[in-house]
Amino acid sequence: MAEPAVDYAAVFQALPGAAALVTPQLVLADANAEFLRLRGLPRDQVVGTFIPEDRPENDSAEPLLLRVLASLRRAADTGERSVVALQRYDVKDPDQPGVWHERYLNVTNIPVFGTDGQVSLLLQRLEDVTELIRAREVALTLQEAMLPTPGPVGRHPTAVRYRPAAEAFNVAGDWYDLVDLPGDRIAVAVGDVVGHGLSAAGVMGQLRSALTAASLVPEGPARALEVLGLYARTVDGAENTTVATAFVDWENDTITYSSAGHPPPALLQRDGTVDFLDQATDPPLAARPQHGPRTQAVAPFREGAVLVLYTDGLIERRGEDIDMGLARLADSLARHQADDPETLADAVLVDLLPPGDATDDTALVIVRL
Repeated sequence: MAEPAVDYAAVFQALPGAAALVTPQLVLADANAEFLRLRGLPRDQVVGTFIPEDRPENDSAEPLLLRVLASLRRAADTGERSVVALQRYDVKDPDQPGVWHERYLNVTNIPVFGTDGQVSLLLQRLEDVTELIRAREVALTLQEAMLPTPGPVGRHPTAVRYRPAAEAFNVAGDWYDLVDLPGDRIAVAVGDVVGHGLSAAGVMGQLRSALTAASLVPEGPARALEVLGLYARTVDGAENTTVATAFVDWENDTITYSSAGHPPPALLQRDGTVDFLDQATDPPLAARPQHGPRTQAVAPFREGAVLVLYTDGLIERRGEDIDMGLARLADSLARHQADDPETLADAVLVDLLPPGDATDDTALVIVRL
């Protein structure tokens, strides 16, 4: 049976995404309807143009043009696809002269090889990710609104940080909290909801508020996590959430802590040594078939020590044992031991999360004891 003839030109025009064909000499050879719509120009003003001379009307698009040119040349020279991610490209409103709408694009340049094995064309695909960016901004705003305002707890200097992942479109469910308790005591907690997006942020808000209330009961952190675990069983999306909480008591110079499947808090001693508080770890919230009691442990401290709670985005790396991440954290804390909490928090993030390298969201709390 003969293979059916395929009209590839018609297929190209019917593609739902914006696509264009570019010669290795950087001349636009063809463009589909969606590409023309995104550019806001008729076909005769696009096809046949020399891209380096296609100067944008809006100054905001100039950096994008330079990056796209570099990407096209790289794809033509190497024969490998090249991606320019998350670039701003404002679009003129066709109905309102002088009005521009902010848009964000991913640009992918893909080599097309001729029969001689050389690059004969470059397929340029534009992906409009504006709505994803807006959704992320909404989620970030929601998450920030549900996290406590940074500031001192009682008379003790503290610092908090929240760092979104560099490569994620959706905010995650990481959170932190600091709660004043009766007497010279505070409760410190960090948690991490499984998943991303508005649903994870919503679950995070519910669990953080519930733990704040549970922390006010006098029995201690284990009991607070037991109550939170019971509540988590009633909240869709709360299962397998990890949490670590510590009650700091300056009257007795002790830290009472409990963990639900979370990385251990770090205690930076005055001599620069770091102890990880890992003697009271149980499974994550709602992870066991039946609800049960949780454990807690007590660690003494001396004035001037530093307590650090964090989420796994700070220490975990793909394909790497978690002990390596803990060692990096201990080394960073020891090197910056003399810093105040705000300076120490910034230093730890610089050491452990190089710009553009964070693959997961991170929450961090530092308390000078």
